[in-house]
Amino acid sequence: MVTAVTCMALLALLLFGLGLYVSITRGRVNKVGTVPDDPTDPLFKAVRAHGNTAEYVAMLGVLMLYLGERSPASWVLWTMIIVTVCRYLIVVGILISPTLDKPHPVRFVGALGTYIGGTLLAVAALRTLG
Repeated sequence: MVTAVTCMALLALLLFGLGLYVSITRGRVNKVGTVPDDPTDPLFKAVRAHGNTAEYVAMLGVLMLYLGERSPASWVLWTMIIVTVCRYLIVVGILISPTLDKPHPVRFVGALGTYIGGTLLAVAALRTLG
């Protein structure tokens, strides 16, 4: 359960940290109620990093806690860790990318790890049923 709670807490810190970063960036560029549509704009990237994180961390957290309570196999624990690292990688890839119009390798690795790891966690959850 320690791994599951640690990963979930790290994902929560990422989500709330990005929310604060969006607020700080909004204040810095003086755009409170709007989001630019320029994929090179720092505020656009901050909002996308936060939004993308919000889209995934809730379900990942649920899966991690559910599986963590069921004495998961070591591969499930490693998947939790890898998915957590991948969520951080995708945020880094979004924020350091010169533009979100073009792929960035760090963002790609983070996304791929999220898709594969999240799917594995969902399958592991299904396997607890039978």
